Parts: sequence; C-alpha cells; structure tokens
Amino acid sequence: MKSLLIMRHAKSSWSDSDLGDHDRPLNDRGKRDAPRMGRLLADERMTPDLIISSTAKRARKTVAKVAKASGFDGDIQFEAGLYHGDCETWLSLLRNVPERNDRVMVVGHNPGLEMLLELLTGRREELPTAALACLTLPIENWSQLPREPAGELAGIWRPRDLG
Repeated sequence: MKSLLIMRHAKSSWSDSDLGDHDRPLNDRGKRDAPRMGRLLADERMTPDLIISSTAKRARKTVAKVAKASGFDGDIQFEAGLYHGDCETWLSLLRNVPERNDRVMVVGHNPGLEMLLELLTGRREELPTAALACLTLPIENWSQLPREPAGELAGIWRPRDLG
C-alpha cells in the first residue's frame, strides 16, 4: 500500500505586475498557511518520504515552509514540467518514484492536481490554495499506479477548515 499526498501551492502574491507567473512569491496568507499544513502533516503522522514539486517560486516556497514545519528531512525533487503539468505528466513522474518511498507528496497547481485526484479516486474535490489531500493506493510499487480510480481519499484538509 502506498500513500500519495496532493498539495496545491499556498496563496501567491499578485502585487508585482512585472513578475511572470512562474516567479510569483507567496503572499502573507500563503506564508501563514504553508507552515500550518506542515504542522498538520507532523500532527497526523503523515510526513512524506519524498516531495516532488513544480519549480514555480510559489510552489518551492510552499515546499520549504511545509518541510520545515513538518520536520521533513528527505529528498525534494523539483520538476519544471510540473508547472503546467497535466495528469499524464504527474502519472509518468510518479510511476518512476523509487519503491522505498511509501508516502510521496506532490506540490503543484490546478487544474492538474484536481484532475489527478479525480483520476485516482473517482471523486471531484476542490483544492484551494494550500489544500492537502491524502490518498491511499492499493499498489506495492509506484510503477503499478493505475490510470483509473483505484485509490481512496483518506482525508482532505483546507486551511480555512483548520480554525
């Protein structure tokens, strides 16, 4: 059994219109929500073995804050193709994850992440900024990741629901 944590990047800033979309930083809410989600990972004993993230600045900053707050000390893999990654991009990448990683977290963008969650669980869920979904997958090896609903949504957390 493998676990997949799907997290959308935290809220980003639009204050500097000279910045391209890829280079937008986190805004104050994003800087506050990302560590909250990291603490949730630690509290729920869901700290991942591996984090795979988009290279966008808001995703990288989200990962840094989540990793620090959760006590994560594993590998972080940044992939440029995840910036506009669709389901096929995510699936291809996940199918190549080393088997020693039982719990993997992906950090990226919509609509790709919502589509990935729906593809793997058959459930359509909204992933606002900094939302985190935990899927359990009935596979022993990441290479067995299906292209059809086979996983179970074990939990979903949105910053606004944490109080």
